[in-house]
Amino acid sequence: MPSGDPKSVGPLVLVCGEDEFTVKQRARRLYQQWCQEAGGMDHEVLDASVTNSGEALRALARLREALQTLPFFGRAKVVWLQNVNFLGDERTAESQAVTANLAELADELKAFRWDNVRLLVSAGKVDKRKLLYKTIEKIGRVEIHVGLSAEDRDWPAQAERWVRDEAKVAGKRLTDEALAALVEAVGPNLRSLSSELEKVVLFAHPRDVIEAGDIEAVVTHRKQARAFALGDALGDRQVPRLLRALEDELWEIKLDNRKSAIGVLYGVIAKVRVLIFLKEMSRSGWLKPESDFSRFKAQLTRVPGEALPADKRLNPLAMNPYVLFKALPQTRNYTLEELIQAMERLLDCNQRLIYSSLDEALVLQQTLLSIAGRRAPAAAESPAVAPRPRPVPAPSHAVP
Repeated sequence: MPSGDPKSVGPLVLVCGEDEFTVKQRARRLYQQWCQEAGGMDHEVLDASVTNSGEALRALARLREALQTLPFFGRAKVVWLQNVNFLGDERTAESQAVTANLAELADELKAFRWDNVRLLVSAGKVDKRKLLYKTIEKIGRVEIHVGLSAEDRDWPAQAERWVRDEAKVAGKRLTDEALAALVEAVGPNLRSLSSELEKVVLFAHPRDVIEAGDIEAVVTHRKQARAFALGDALGDRQVPRLLRALEDELWEIKLDNRKSAIGVLYGVIAKVRVLIFLKEMSRSGWLKPESDFSRFKAQLTRVPGEALPADKRLNPLAMNPYVLFKALPQTRNYTLEELIQAMERLLDCNQRLIYSSLDEALVLQQTLLSIAGRRAPAAAESPAVAPRPRPVPAPSHAVP
């Protein structure tokens, strides 16, 4: 998900990748910047979205013609070959005539004089083994935009960097808490993040700084954020909200065959595991409740890494800091003994979901009620602070 200053790139750029939104956004900005720098009216935009090899050859012929036509009304000419769909493994790209023509184009670009011409190529998935790709990579610049995925554990950090850069373009700055809240609310979807950021920028006008309250006021919580609702309700120990969130999750299972009751269970296990770690980190004196998100993040940097699991799947410091920020106050709702017992109940739930024929919804409901339904006495809810830090063991009953 690269981004860059248009002035820092040379006269030949390929912007490509599977994330169609960021490819088009980056290419459009680069084209507009180049046109502004070059002046004049000689710039050309050529569409190269084709359906067969004949159309691909005609698109390449138009590109050659555009490159050889000198600018009349400006210092330089900008050519944008956009929506190219024959640089990957498509059927059209496998045509012998197209392959040969692309190889010829690569040789021409090597010998081309770039004194007063700039070429921008934007495409989807590109085969890096092809000669044209290697040529542009060698004599120009290639930007690959792969987008974000919930499967990537560092997607929140990538999303925050992207949002921060986009806000800067709009002349705005987000506080740390606002930035984290926006990313958590929207999830790993750059198109949605762009749309929501645009709403927030308009809402916050004329202020230069966007606060967390602005995010809460106008941002729509997307599906990724709703996935946290069950864990948050469990952490807050609010049974009615917990049951509603579970009902929403079970409904999602019916609509999406990629979701399952086991997946819901593992999400709950991850939440309880985080609460246990945070509970122990508080008892060890490493963390304390903090209303300011920036100061909370500073505490995380002082937590000794050797005291936590090396496996990033179990290490709370590998999580989005904002998730930990919101979860830390929730540890007051449970004693450590209750949380350990919760892991035992979740293990039992896991076995019943796999090995029994019981209704999955009923099994999950009973398990969650057994965890959140009984509140510990108030005196036992405040974690004590240990006099000296001690290592935090991984929960012994965690289910992977």
